[in-house]
Amino acid sequence: MLHLAAAVEPPEGPGAGPYAELARLAEHGRLDFVTLGDPAGRPGTEALDLLGRVVPATRRIGLVPALAEPWPAPAALAGADWIGRGRAGWRITVPQAGARPPARRVAGPVSRPPHGHPVRVVDADTKQGRTAAARYADVALVPAATPAQAAAVCDELRSTATAAGRDPAALRVLVSLRVDLGGGEQAAEPGHGGGGPRPSPMGPLYRGGPVDLADLVAAWHTEGAADGFHLVPVEPRRDLERLVNGTVALLQHRGLFRTFYPGGTLREHLGLARGENTTHRTGGQKEEMV
Repeated sequence: MLHLAAAVEPPEGPGAGPYAELARLAEHGRLDFVTLGDPAGRPGTEALDLLGRVVPATRRIGLVPALAEPWPAPAALAGADWIGRGRAGWRITVPQAGARPPARRVAGPVSRPPHGHPVRVVDADTKQGRTAAARYADVALVPAATPAQAAAVCDELRSTATAAGRDPAALRVLVSLRVDLGGGEQAAEPGHGGGGPRPSPMGPLYRGGPVDLADLVAAWHTEGAADGFHLVPVEPRRDLERLVNGTVALLQHRGLFRTFYPGGTLREHLGLARGENTTHRTGGQKEEMV
């Protein structure tokens, strides 16, 4: 099964309105989930407030805010997951120094969502991030410019998960790719479009049209490079519209992506089992992951 997600990071206007509008557009394309905001720009309580405002504006799509500091988050995330009926997740950026998993001993009772803990999405763009993703994540986001590069990281993640005593089938690996769909099909530069993404200072970048992007997604998925894609629009509104109405519509027409949500939770979208409580020990004290 092909999995597709997108970043929703509108630059214009305060408040949750632009986020809700773009999340609804992504929901129209039946994407698995959207990430809300930038891990470096909207962490902590602000991201949780954004999640709480976007949840009632959508019905099925998963919603994953960036939480660089998740310590205040367990109760708020669990509450949002209850309201959204199992659609909440949290995106985690692991610090460069050390691979301490994003967790905390929770003070006071937390009512667990009906589908277990919210989905954990980890940026696997560093060695520390890949280690944490393999051991604790439900979804790993992997920047890659070629299918071979994506497949190599995917194999590393699954091997590390197995070595840690975890079922590697419980981890979804998505290629994180910036997309610039503004030029149309005839504007693909050498190395872009049908030639594939190119490296850029902000990560692998595809520049071209929606049809070529659909071909790229289909080819990489068929080769087994990853479970799907997390696509980051360069121009949020323009590129997300072309992604949903062009690329995703073509993949649906080819029978490669869903045309309806068969379930109501993010775990069902991703084909994951109910999340169970995960514990580990740090400094002699047991800590619990949401």
